[in-house]
Amino acid sequence: MSTVETKVGTFVWHEQVSGDPAKAKDFYGQLFGWGTEVFGPGEIDYEMISVDGTTHGGFSKAMEGAPPPHWLSHVLVENVDETAEKAKAAGGQVLAGPFDMEDVGRMGIIADPQGAFLGIYQRFSEGSGSEGVFVWDELGTTDADGAQRFYEEVFGWTTTDMGSDFGGYRIFDRVGGTGQGHAGLMQNQNESIPAMWTPYVGVEDTDAVCAKAKELGANAIVEPMDVPTVGRFAVLADPQGAVFGVIKGEPAS
Repeated sequence: MSTVETKVGTFVWHEQVSGDPAKAKDFYGQLFGWGTEVFGPGEIDYEMISVDGTTHGGFSKAMEGAPPPHWLSHVLVENVDETAEKAKAAGGQVLAGPFDMEDVGRMGIIADPQGAFLGIYQRFSEGSGSEGVFVWDELGTTDADGAQRFYEEVFGWTTTDMGSDFGGYRIFDRVGGTGQGHAGLMQNQNESIPAMWTPYVGVEDTDAVCAKAKELGANAIVEPMDVPTVGRFAVLADPQGAVFGVIKGEPAS
């Protein structure tokens, strides 16, 4: 398994976890034109998302007792075991692992105090590749202040509040980052919506992709809309219910 060129503290792998990976593979292949490569053929048979000769994520079979179909985003860390302990000390939980995957790395799944979960990954060797198809990860939560404290403690991220013009939206950046950030944080306006991480895929035409997704059986959670100076985005649930976003970013000034 290879990842895009990455740095510690950023999201490096995204996988759709469901009861029917073949159905997910078909949907996203038709929607985005993604191909796949099989990791561990005949043994693991893990379908990896392949774009332009580089793998960016995968389609995983849900284990018994797993949450409903979802996208699981993974953060690269220097030491999975130490990160898992930091998560527990900060009020979170370790839901799985840490465990080793031969020739891949060491990983685990953690949950923050509000219940949003994500993977942590420590690779065994350097990966190579190009820019990823996943361009952003966003946390919608029931307690933005509490979530901010958790991720700053666990990953050492810094946080910038975008202010009232952006509804108090916050940007996470890794230590030594570019200042542009790699993930977002927002307070859910509806308290009944559970805390969760949502990955975003970069597209050329948000409206066209949204319309095609609906034709393929997806539902629009947030219809295409513009965010000044950022771009046009939409949030969708695939036919199995896994939530993801699409965004056409505005050119950098």
